[in-house]
Amino acid sequence: MKDKRTTLFYILGSFFIANAMLAEFIGVKIFSLESTLGFTPFSMTLFGIENLSFNLTAGVLLWPVVFIMTDIINEYFGRKGVRFMSYTAAALITYSYLMIFFSIQLKPAEFWITRQTPGGEVNMNLAFNTIFGQGLWIIAGSLIAFLVGQLVDVTVFHFLKKRTGNSRIWLRATGSTLVSQFIDSFVVLFIAFYIGAGWDLKLVIAIGIVNYMYKFFIAVVLTPLLYLIHKVIDRYLGKDLSEELMREASVNSGSAT
Repeated sequence: MKDKRTTLFYILGSFFIANAMLAEFIGVKIFSLESTLGFTPFSMTLFGIENLSFNLTAGVLLWPVVFIMTDIINEYFGRKGVRFMSYTAAALITYSYLMIFFSIQLKPAEFWITRQTPGGEVNMNLAFNTIFGQGLWIIAGSLIAFLVGQLVDVTVFHFLKKRTGNSRIWLRATGSTLVSQFIDSFVVLFIAFYIGAGWDLKLVIAIGIVNYMYKFFIAVVLTPLLYLIHKVIDRYLGKDLSEELMREASVNSGSAT
């Protein structure tokens, strides 16, 4: 039973950290959701900001998965489990950025700098530095938003669980995700672009709302996935161990009735 408990925590934690790190690194790409799906881009106006459409960071593909994993870890390992994984992920992301910073300082080999591609000649060193050399404010905003979002998620999750018990998984999981992603959406933009780049506050709020509209939709759509993951985990653990873990998670998180 202890082996299953440890194995589950290892698998959930590894997947959580891997997705968090990948979301950080692929987040440098901005894509058009409408064009990707074959639609004409929307043209919305919010707070006087015109021509807003769903131009999103590629990281939004994985952040919903991160928050789902947060809720699953929360369910079986409680507040301490989520905090441990969140701090571990933040530390590893920071370490990764430091290694990237040092790699950017390395002098490139002459034969590697220029490469011919089907799209034309590419300066590989410039491309590497541009893609991976994110601004300090963006990195700081992303990390702070991640940690704040995680702590809010775990708090709301256990607030709702205290009132629902082990029933209504969709309410505590999806509800906590919607609240935490709302805060996450605005924290990263506020730090990275309002403080770091001097953007107008109306622009930051307008873009934040557009981003959250996407995250809200995805969080609701992925709700059935929570039940599927729960079913797989409960079958792996067995009824007795599954109930024991959830009971311990509630007690250790201060949400037991």
